[in-house]
Amino acid sequence: MTRPLRLAINGASGRMGSALLALLRDDARFELVHAVVAPGSGQDGQPVFVDRADGLRYAHDWVDAPALDVVIDFSSPSALAAALDHCLLHDAALVSGTTGVDAALEGRLAHASGRLAILRAANFSLGVAVLTRLLREAAAALPGWDMEIVEAHHGRKQDAPSGTALALGQAAAAARNTSLEAAAVYSREGQTGARIQGSIGFATVRGGDIVGEHTAMLIGQGERLELVHRATDRSIFARGALQAAYWLAGCAPGQWQLDDVIATSG
Repeated sequence: MTRPLRLAINGASGRMGSALLALLRDDARFELVHAVVAPGSGQDGQPVFVDRADGLRYAHDWVDAPALDVVIDFSSPSALAAALDHCLLHDAALVSGTTGVDAALEGRLAHASGRLAILRAANFSLGVAVLTRLLREAAAALPGWDMEIVEAHHGRKQDAPSGTALALGQAAAAARNTSLEAAAVYSREGQTGARIQGSIGFATVRGGDIVGEHTAMLIGQGERLELVHRATDRSIFARGALQAAYWLAGCAPGQWQLDDVIATSG
């Protein structure tokens, strides 16, 4: 495609939305054509780029959105549902990092992938994608070792465990031919008894301005393997999301993964 991709951001006033906007100032691959914030936001109706004369303003819905190629969503489940509606109406690709999605919306997204190219990831970091690959290999190679996943984020994060921690757990469980639903232990308190063989434990830390840290521990007799990823700059996620959006806009309908982007982007 010779022209820039026409892009919309859903959740444009959030941390990830702000990081995306900062990168888009100098990214010639994209033309930002719509930026959605939550209803009641103080930014609703305000210019997106105060130093530009392009007239683009924040909006609280999709009513006046122009034609576009791809939507990047970092919002809430309800806002993601509205973005999905718009993508279905206009055959736009969808990249989403929103977590906490319920079963009904999961079903809608799966059904929509028959018509749209959809890429969802709990974490758009290249390092986390590699961590996931390594964890799959380690979990399969050490099937009898205990496994714990510890995650830490800033104090404002709404969901726990993080979507990335759950995705790591799902990858590890699949490598051991089970499911996270069957293996996960999300809390321990009081007289819990001995650890259940084959379980995957989760621990959550919240505080300060931690961008995101994930540690997968495989614990054997007399030794322990730790796979760790620490994010110190939120822009790594925004860069990954933009790369995914640029790649996805040329894809056939389906449910795509960040692994697919990495495999074909070199």
